[in-house]
Amino acid sequence: MSFLNAVINNVEDETLREILQERVDIILHKIKFMDKVPVCCLDNENINNPVLNMLIEAAGGEIQTDPMQAKVLIYHETQLSIMDLMGAVPALLEDEWPAVEYNRVYLMEDASAFLSDPESFVSSMEDMAEILYPGYFVFGNEGKTWTGFGV
Repeated sequence: MSFLNAVINNVEDETLREILQERVDIILHKIKFMDKVPVCCLDNENINNPVLNMLIEAAGGEIQTDPMQAKVLIYHETQLSIMDLMGAVPALLEDEWPAVEYNRVYLMEDASAFLSDPESFVSSMEDMAEILYPGYFVFGNEGKTWTGFGV
């Protein structure tokens, strides 16, 4: 993934660059043995939100535009907190969506900063890997930068 290399290679501190590369390599190594997870990312009006697409794909997700085709549903809106989304999301969910049926709905804090900061990008990638592959990744940010939304 050349964009990942570009993100990490922009770090001037060699030690930090090596640490970030190691963190990314752990994720990439694990997910290469797993099936891609169909993911739909929506905003607070149930409109497809492409902001996280690069991050989703980097962490082993396969972008879906139709929630009926997604096993994981992520709600994310720029400049909205998890608390803001908690108030809006219940009215947006459809019971027949597979992600709703299997309780795989997540709310993600505004992570748009990951686009410019390599450390934030790697942390967001870890969060996404934990969302997509629960039990295989545990980075400890659930409740801080993202949360499962029990329906």
